Amino acid sequence: MAKDKDHKDDRSGKEALSGAHREQADKPSLKRGDYEDKLRELHVKLVELQDWVRHEGKKICIVFEGRDGAGKGGAIKAITARVSPRVFRVVALPAPTEREKSQMYIQRYLPHLPAGGEIVIFDRSWYNRAGVERVMGFCTQEEAERFLSIAPHVEKAMVDSGIILLKYWLEVSPEEQERRLKARIDDGRKTWKLTKMDLRSFTRWDDYTRARDAMFLATDTAWAPWFVARSDDKRRARLNIIEHLLASIPYERVPRAKVKLPSRHVAKADRTPRMPLKLIAEVN
Repeated sequence: MAKDKDHKDDRSGKEALSGAHREQADKPSLKRGDYEDKLRELHVKLVELQDWVRHEGKKICIVFEGRDGAGKGGAIKAITARVSPRVFRVVALPAPTEREKSQMYIQRYLPHLPAGGEIVIFDRSWYNRAGVERVMGFCTQEEAERFLSIAPHVEKAMVDSGIILLKYWLEVSPEEQERRLKARIDDGRKTWKLTKMDLRSFTRWDDYTRARDAMFLATDTAWAPWFVARSDDKRRARLNIIEHLLASIPYERVPRAKVKLPSRHVAKADRTPRMPLKLIAEVN
């Protein structure tokens, strides 16, 4: 899909995604135990990546995009579950303020780009302009098209500055998206995930598809390509993304000195504090 490749007929891409969903649906669901075992192995490798990034002062930027319910948040949590939040920083910006609306569009994202020794993960990014803003009318078509023409140049500057940029699109089928959104309605743990904007967006599947295709066509470049992960099976998607992420970064294991806890003395006298404490009730 790279920009410098031939785009004679974008139907081939749509057919590939449709076929990919069928292929994933034909696979048996990944058992939780198998998923957790594999994820544990990948977490060790992510810690090794973290050590290398800190040791070498590398800068990594990871962008996650996709429709509502595609599984972006779950994928990000799987990546960051066992690493330091001081190295792996997750950025999920709210709607722009009035001041930010008056700025150059990309301006509010620039301060969040990684410095040396950091990995920044964007849970939605500057590509809001190519997706939700374009589809829901928060920007004009001219503004969206201008963004698509400028974004590859901005990303080229990022890469030329030493940032390793990875862009992931999570592709969910309409049937699975509907199932997930319905599941949020009565689940008290997930009701916050279903906003009025999500409901309005839900009716515009075809508009989002066209916006996605235009985004791929304009911004899938040799220096910052898009990688598409089928996400109807959340567990498989998370593992596949982490495997791809690790394979895309030429990190090396940083030697670590073997750790041994030093000896210490703990008095056997009364260990109960002499000051009154407000202990929480043990209800479980």
